[in-house]
Amino acid sequence: MENEELTVALKKDLEIDLAEKISFEEIKQKLTEYINHLISHDFQQLITLLYRVDVNENKLRGLLKENQHSDAAEMIAQLILERQLQKIKSRKEFSIKKTKGTSEKEW
Repeated sequence: MENEELTVALKKDLEIDLAEKISFEEIKQKLTEYINHLISHDFQQLITLLYRVDVNENKLRGLLKENQHSDAAEMIAQLILERQLQKIKSRKEFSIKKTKGTSEKEW
């Protein structure tokens, strides 16, 4: 179920073409390929995408600096996936609280 939610979120936020039934590793591989393409051909679009997904800039810079000889696209893809999964979890938690009768006064 989580992979399906992740696929839907990635399709929406990144406008990336992913199959309906796909494993987490396949998602990561496709996303890494997409990030590599953006690094090579449309870096500004990559920056826009990272902003839209809300990847922590300091975390990304630190990770890239610490792992200079690693695949940058793979690290970026991992951060995007982590962020998307955080959003999915937050939406579920908010939805559960809302269905349990949480009042607006608590805000």
